[in-house]
Amino acid sequence: MLVWREHNRFTLLPEAANFLPAMFAALEQAERYILVELYLMESGQLADRVIASLVDAARRGVTVCLLLDGFGSMGLSRHDRQRLQDGGVALRFFNPLGWHSLTRNLSRDHRKIVLVDGRVAFVGGFGAVDEFLDAWYEIAVRAEGPVVADWEALFRRLWASRFTHGERKSLSPSLPEAPVSEPGGNMRGRVMMGRGYRYQAIRLSLQFRVDNAQSRLWLCTPYFVPTLALRKRLKRAARRGVDVRLLLPGGQNDHLSVRYASQRFYAAMLKAGVRIFEFQPSFIHAKFVLADDWSSIGSCNFDHWNLHWNLEANQEVDDAAFATEIGALFERNFLLSDEVSASAWAGRSWYQRAREWLFGVFDGLLTRLK
Repeated sequence: MLVWREHNRFTLLPEAANFLPAMFAALEQAERYILVELYLMESGQLADRVIASLVDAARRGVTVCLLLDGFGSMGLSRHDRQRLQDGGVALRFFNPLGWHSLTRNLSRDHRKIVLVDGRVAFVGGFGAVDEFLDAWYEIAVRAEGPVVADWEALFRRLWASRFTHGERKSLSPSLPEAPVSEPGGNMRGRVMMGRGYRYQAIRLSLQFRVDNAQSRLWLCTPYFVPTLALRKRLKRAARRGVDVRLLLPGGQNDHLSVRYASQRFYAAMLKAGVRIFEFQPSFIHAKFVLADDWSSIGSCNFDHWNLHWNLEANQEVDDAAFATEIGALFERNFLLSDEVSASAWAGRSWYQRAREWLFGVFDGLLTRLK
């Protein structure tokens, strides 16, 4: 991990209509083992499909390990948990809520990874909740090649750690050893991770790209409450002539309070020359960044909360052709968004300003928990 790997193939899968069929097809074709790590999973239509697919694989002899966050999976019913275990799925939970300490409860596993037979990995911001079927816009990337072994090492390490709880402490003895990764294509990529305040490689990687962007720097995040350091870097990039754009949620949002808190940064960003687009068709839950020919897709929102508390992981790709695909995806989404103009924003109502102030104060209080 953190090492650039050559000879990979990355396939961009925008929207659930593309990435869900691809993932389910890979699960159906699994022959040896399936490893799944998710933050969000709650009972419903999509969870039913996931459970059925995992149980079907287990019953045909595939070793299946499912690692869920102890908080993000609270909506998964006891019945569904029993269905998984009765069906032969090894089920574990990261850091279930407890009375040990507030700060430990705040540490969550926010990663989203699906691995099949050591040959393919799916990474993004998805979860097994019904909102991903039609209400939330999300993307994923399918990876093949040497980076898959890095994704698998990330999963195996957490599965066997002291922070996960369940029926089994380690991987099933029947789980085959990870195969030697075979070349999948001609693309360069690396797995980039974050481990809360203890390990900030994912933040440092983004900051490096922001500081060194030459022509474009486009960032999509559902929760724009970045660190002070990132805000300064974005403004500096815009002032030196880089095309800096932010693709953010519009009025459809699962946390309106976060949207209002983020809008307190709009004036300074617009003044520096940053362009801001608010996505209109639905809540945009995707997290992806494009800086020249470098791109990053995964679980990290690049907000101060995620960076300080959560386990995060993104797939970085350094490839011009893939960057062209990401750029085209951004362009399509910009057309479906309302651009915030500096003049209109300067004339916003006192009510809007009050909301920014109120939720900004609340966000500041949460930040002090760090």
